[in-house]
Amino acid sequence: MNRTISLRHLRCFVEVAESGSFTTAATRLFVTQSALTATIQQFEEAVGLKLFDRNTRRVAMTPEAVRFKAEADKILREFDAAISDLEAIAQSQKGHVRIAAAASAIYQFLVQSIVAFREEYPAVSFTLRDAGAQQVEQLVVDGELDFAIASRYKGFDELDYVPLLSDTFGIVCRPDNPLAKGKGPLKWTDLPSEGFVAFTQDTGIGTILRTQGPAWPGFDNCQFEISSSTSLLAVLTEGGGFSIVPALAGKVAGFETLAFRELESPVLKREVCLITRRLRSLSPTAQRLLRVLLQTIHGQTLPEGVVAAAIDPV
Repeated sequence: MNRTISLRHLRCFVEVAESGSFTTAATRLFVTQSALTATIQQFEEAVGLKLFDRNTRRVAMTPEAVRFKAEADKILREFDAAISDLEAIAQSQKGHVRIAAAASAIYQFLVQSIVAFREEYPAVSFTLRDAGAQQVEQLVVDGELDFAIASRYKGFDELDYVPLLSDTFGIVCRPDNPLAKGKGPLKWTDLPSEGFVAFTQDTGIGTILRTQGPAWPGFDNCQFEISSSTSLLAVLTEGGGFSIVPALAGKVAGFETLAFRELESPVLKREVCLITRRLRSLSPTAQRLLRVLLQTIHGQTLPEGVVAAAIDPV
């Protein structure tokens, strides 16, 4: 490894790559143009590759530089995140926590946890994203999030999945739908193959149903696909039909106007997990938030069909 290369070289490389100009990059980095040029030349000499093609109008990356830039961005992002964690300790937890979660988790316990946490740590700020399962895992892998609360999608080796709760799948529909009549669970064989509204394959719910669900004809005859519970609520309320969701998703805001009945024969469950980067410690701020989150989950009455996992505080 060439030990003459430093973060300063990477920052200069990224700034020139993004601005396409040594003059603009030097201004943004608060250095002279000659100093910036010398730094890039040092970098090129150290790695033995030309990184930029220069002309009178613009600076362009070479093919080798284009391939390397994503790695440089990742190194700088992870370094800055690590320094931010240290600064949070030095500043009495004046930090920022980045989270993504399934919509049902946000509604049921995550927002309550953040509100309770901010009563004790009002200086901490948050970014909360409602993203699909496929995107959530990649965001955690890339270091864009401190943690996520969602179901397992691909199961990356770089991630740890700690179960927080499980919930049972059932049908959700308008009260005037024939499936809403009666009490107790429905069997999969009771479901019609018409009128089914499915979740897309890039969602956690859609993946579980397609990979773990029984061989039900409705999966092949689906005429309507949606990618969020918000879209599902609108489709079912206005257009009728029915969908299959886990119990927690069937209790989010707005769904109280719809009927939910569990499915059996077979019973299908979803596991909602805390997703974190393997071998990377959470910041003290994120750890405190997770303690509050676990207290919130175990301290409330969960909807029927939802069971909290036995887990020790973080």
